[in-house]
Amino acid sequence: MELRNLKTFQVVADQLNLSKAAEILSYTQPTISVQIQALERELGHPLFNRVGKKTFLTPTGKLVKHHTDIILNAISDLEAALKTLDEPYGKLAIAAPEYYYGRHLSLLISSFIKDHPKVKLDLACYNSKETIKLISSHQADIGIIAGKYNSPEMESINLDTEEVMMVTTQEIAQQYDLSTVFSHYPLITYRESCNLEDVIKGCLSELQYQPTNIIESGSDEAIKHSAINQTSIALLSSDGIKEELATGKLVPIHRFQHRVETSLIYLKSRSEEANIQSFSDLLKQAWKPLED
Repeated sequence: MELRNLKTFQVVADQLNLSKAAEILSYTQPTISVQIQALERELGHPLFNRVGKKTFLTPTGKLVKHHTDIILNAISDLEAALKTLDEPYGKLAIAAPEYYYGRHLSLLISSFIKDHPKVKLDLACYNSKETIKLISSHQADIGIIAGKYNSPEMESINLDTEEVMMVTTQEIAQQYDLSTVFSHYPLITYRESCNLEDVIKGCLSELQYQPTNIIESGSDEAIKHSAINQTSIALLSSDGIKEELATGKLVPIHRFQHRVETSLIYLKSRSEEANIQSFSDLLKQAWKPLED
């Protein structure tokens, strides 16, 4: 059974008019008639009834039309999928916390679009744990997360490693010793959904400090400003407070041995897709130079 004849049959069945079908297919009407007749001989059943100037599908024609749509749609999907292996093309869904869009991805995306105009980007802001779920369920293609993620199904590539600090204002640091700071001020740090709970536990263990009051937030900005406003002391990665450290708005009261990683993740089963390859290559090459 030739695909060409099935495609012709599909158009004729949709239009139920040979003239319109011939115009769509850029065939002559005799050519269409020959192809339909060949398909009918092969199937052993007529596909159309003609009553006067009107054309109708026979019961066999309706059955063949149903399965033809399925077959040709599957072929179309296959062709689109194969294109993703050849060159960047189609949709690329990226999931990441908002922090990374503001500091990194917004700069890289314009470069990617310029180099790959056939790719349509779909950008979504989610916390790190939600991003992991989206990648695992094929709802996103590439993710950027804070921390590590170890899974046999997932590729996880380190993009950056940052120092972790406990910070406060100069006024508090100069006025109180460390034990007094710990007893007087709550600690604000990342909530569990940020995928940094092991780092936070490790830092607190390193300091042998168990705060009586912990405030959790999913926003680096909220954590930073809570410390600047002297609402709390803050446990943060160094990258997000470079300016505040340089201007003296915040000062470190402890620098930890533990580090925060930024990771690129995608499914190993999709590692050969051109969209994923090209975007991940850009991230690996350009992520750290953006910080210099």
